[in-house]
Amino acid sequence: MLKVLIFVEHKKGVIKKVTAETLSVGKNIAGQAPLTAVVFGAGAKNAASCLAKYGADRVIVFESEYLTNPMSKNAAKPLTDIITQEQPDVVLFPHTAVIKELLAAVSANLGVSPIVDCVAIENSDEKLVCCRSVYAGKIVASLKSNQKPTIVSLRPNIFQIIEHSVDTKIEEFSFRMNATDILTTIREISCEGKTRPELMEAKIIVAGGRGMGCAENFVLLEQLADFLGAAVGASRSVVDAEWQPQCIQIGQTGKTVAPELYIACGISGAIQHLAGIYSSKTIVAINSDPDAPIFKIADYGIVGDVREIVPALILELKKAKQSS
Repeated sequence: MLKVLIFVEHKKGVIKKVTAETLSVGKNIAGQAPLTAVVFGAGAKNAASCLAKYGADRVIVFESEYLTNPMSKNAAKPLTDIITQEQPDVVLFPHTAVIKELLAAVSANLGVSPIVDCVAIENSDEKLVCCRSVYAGKIVASLKSNQKPTIVSLRPNIFQIIEHSVDTKIEEFSFRMNATDILTTIREISCEGKTRPELMEAKIIVAGGRGMGCAENFVLLEQLADFLGAAVGASRSVVDAEWQPQCIQIGQTGKTVAPELYIACGISGAIQHLAGIYSSKTIVAINSDPDAPIFKIADYGIVGDVREIVPALILELKKAKQSS
């Protein structure tokens, strides 16, 4: 059995999908050993109450006014102390943008090298085998670590969520944060009027590539996304051209998504982009090039100009809604 500790990502007490995935993996590799989860920041107690559903036997909670953003390096010192006290064999983190800085700081504090962005993980005779996708998914590298603890981050939207029924014990962690521990201060968090779902949590995603023609044409995708209650994504070429911000980039160097419906508009389907969408349940591709690689993996394909097809699609969807 391996002693496993999970760091929980949440937002004001609401746990992320990736947290459920990480707990499911942790429960699997821990076997019969108790699974411990750690929750920091505002709303930590509310988040802790939801973790029994995913197999957390113990939850260590630490709330502090300095952990408004618990994934900042402010959390590194108390988390390092918890890991030192608990002495786990494995520490699992979600591999998300807000966690990466904390993971790096904790690894440095403990003097270990983390295994990051894993797409598979298993307990083989009490030895952890971690798999990373390299060369845009062409090769899967299997890695083992002799360090204790083994620190691993898991790629979101890859692992299956498995629900468990356990009795969870919630414990509060006592830690006095000194001035030297306060490395960052959050003065304001602005969502800029954001009403669409988060990209990595969205059930429907409308994404655009260079085939959109220009940044201004992305308003068409935003209209379609708003009608469908979807998130908006972009390919790397669009981000490189500064048509859209990097935070909505999908692909090998962006975010990995797993929506029920992925609508690719003007995206050619480079292997780097496909690496980020292969877990999508249904893919609809719209492209003027009938030989675009995206059509090889799409469930449905439309050959044509996205600037004509998307407005027509919105119109037909509105008609369907009115007649229903």
